[in-house]
Amino acid sequence: MPGRVTQASAPLRLCANAPAAAGLELRPEQPTDIAWLEDLYASTRSDELAPVPWPEATKRAFLQQQFALQRAHYRQHFAGAEFSIVQAEDLRIGRLYLHRAATHLTVVDISLLPEWRGRGIGSQLIVHAQALAREAGGTVSLHVLHANPAAQRLYGRLGFVAGDSTQTHLQMHWHPSDHPPA
Repeated sequence: MPGRVTQASAPLRLCANAPAAAGLELRPEQPTDIAWLEDLYASTRSDELAPVPWPEATKRAFLQQQFALQRAHYRQHFAGAEFSIVQAEDLRIGRLYLHRAATHLTVVDISLLPEWRGRGIGSQLIVHAQALAREAGGTVSLHVLHANPAAQRLYGRLGFVAGDSTQTHLQMHWHPSDHPPA
């Protein structure tokens, strides 16, 4: 299929269309990444759990369980997705999960370590997904937590529009015909 994104065994550079992507690579997730991914997941929930009066061991057990459930959910509902590790300077800094169906790309998950947030990397990853969709003549969708207005603003700046809403998430869509290439 033209434009089909495939999972390679070697690191992938971000699309040439993605601005300022120098130095970032995507590589397929490996079994040896699981413990690191669990820590990455925990870092995305640390602010949420900070006020919870549980012992640290209980919080860690809870996060391990939540990570395992999320991982199983993603693999069940997004079979065939690309589960990629984001690397910079040969360091693992995050994950990007993309699911491709015909001419539609779903951004399943973007997570970055705290020290790599706020540097424009999330924007680069979204622009990368948009470039892949544009090359395939497709669209992009994602879900964002209502409790994450910063991410909603980011996606809005990158051309996403709000769609359906659930109790916890807002679905957002991007279509290349609404955003001709520069």
